[in-house]
Amino acid sequence: MKPSLAKGTRDFTAKEVSRRKYIINTLQNNFELFGFQPLETPSFENLSTLTGKYGEEGDRLIFKILNSGDYAAKTNETDWTEKNSQKLIAQISEKALRYDLTVPFARFVAMNQGQLAFPYKRYQIQPVWRADRPQKGRFREFYQCDADVVGSTSLWQEVELLQLYFKSFRDLGLSVSVHINNRKILSGLADYAGIGDQLIDFTVALDKLDKIGKDGVVKEMLEKGISETAVAKLDFLFSQTNDPLENLLNLKEKFVNNETGLKGVEELEFVITNALNLGVDAQNLIFDITLARGLDYYTGAIFEVKADEVAMGSIGGGGRYDNLTEVFGVKDVPGIGISFGLDRIYLVMEELNIFPEESEATVQYLFANYGESESVEALKLIAALRDKNISAELYPDASKLKKQFAYAEKKGIENIVFMGQEEINTQSVTVKDLKSGEQKTLKIEDFIA
Repeated sequence: MKPSLAKGTRDFTAKEVSRRKYIINTLQNNFELFGFQPLETPSFENLSTLTGKYGEEGDRLIFKILNSGDYAAKTNETDWTEKNSQKLIAQISEKALRYDLTVPFARFVAMNQGQLAFPYKRYQIQPVWRADRPQKGRFREFYQCDADVVGSTSLWQEVELLQLYFKSFRDLGLSVSVHINNRKILSGLADYAGIGDQLIDFTVALDKLDKIGKDGVVKEMLEKGISETAVAKLDFLFSQTNDPLENLLNLKEKFVNNETGLKGVEELEFVITNALNLGVDAQNLIFDITLARGLDYYTGAIFEVKADEVAMGSIGGGGRYDNLTEVFGVKDVPGIGISFGLDRIYLVMEELNIFPEESEATVQYLFANYGESESVEALKLIAALRDKNISAELYPDASKLKKQFAYAEKKGIENIVFMGQEEINTQSVTVKDLKSGEQKTLKIEDFIA
């Protein structure tokens, strides 16, 4: 059998794992600096927990898990014959891999609301799965790094999450632009164009602007049954200025009698104005009126992060979801959260070659193996080094030195230590720097010091 990977998944080498840990540690440090606490939830949830939360397109991308045992025995034979997949899924699958971290978080809050101190701030760094078509920067298994706040409607949460975004990416050495919009503005636009009952079709099409362009968006809207008159009325969306506050002012004129739209403009003015007052660069905070984000549960501000120097699509995103816990029977728990796309951040940093050298975990010292008695003495010294948090290992076999050198070079070990019988007799070691070629002999106590 020829070994292969499932499509949309990857193996990670030691170098890649170390670099991913560097990103995770940077984000985790910032999450905790901002007062967020860690949480982990199961890899799979009840299918009923996940379905109906992501819209029609999202539901199709959920990985379902077959029931154990003879799952087909309890199904309706007519549904098999008629190939009624939707009815069959309900009969053969009760569980599914989580699609994101937000819905499981809402489920957790609903189940534990009595024990939580609100506003509750949590961060979560775990893998998620989507049955999407794999391509560059898009995988079927990938990590999300989320920070969410529930239990507060304060717009200062939006401002603080913007600060968290910019600080975290600055610490990683990445220049990014955060695109921001508000779902109330999108609802207002739908009402303005007379297509309030087609809001989902409108936002799903609009959200694809950066992928299929204006012509593609217009075509999809028309195919969804949105009238040409409505599309013409919304044409101004595709010609915005570079001044976010000026664009918001123009919207106010169109939303004169539109309460929902005006509320969205008011909220966004507060967030953008205060973020700029707190030092966020105006060039990196972009009011993107066409930003829709395709998830149905957003109710207010929505964010999307893009790297400035690499074409990669979004490397982060999020928004406000004030009604999410209601589907679990818990009302009045407003929430907002953002996500960092670990896998895409990695690809951007790799392309820019900005990973610091210390992000890679390497062994500092390899001890050459001369035989059994010498190995015992070497392992004593190795234990002393490890007690000082210095990484070291013994080559496992008393092979030719040429083979041991090749191992050290291939593994990226910087130094090789010789501790033969002569060194043992003189209580010393000989250390060779494999980068510079320099070699020196030291007393054991000096080497440990």
